[in-house]
Amino acid sequence: MANRLNDLLAKRAELEKQILEIQREERASAIAQVKALMAQHGLTVADLGTRSSTPAPKTRSTGKVPAKYRDAATGQTWSGRGLQPNWLKQALAGGAQLSDFLI
Repeated sequence: MANRLNDLLAKRAELEKQILEIQREERASAIAQVKALMAQHGLTVADLGTRSSTPAPKTRSTGKVPAKYRDAATGQTWSGRGLQPNWLKQALAGGAQLSDFLI
């Protein structure tokens, strides 16, 4: 049993070495092809540019969101995003409607 396992582990190690060697060879070949094409067409690294063909995703604005709800008694506000604040939860539990607090 141990001999079979050792044999398999040795084979795996040999295969991994072969895989790494082939990857190195293919990478070197690809680099050589790219260099040849660049030389053929008179291109430099600067000609390649840094922009990708797909546009960068738009980032979300982190600006402050205006208040949508206000407690007339205390002046506290809520934008309507995220968890409801305690003052609003308590008012709604007391029978008020959300529309009562709209600004």
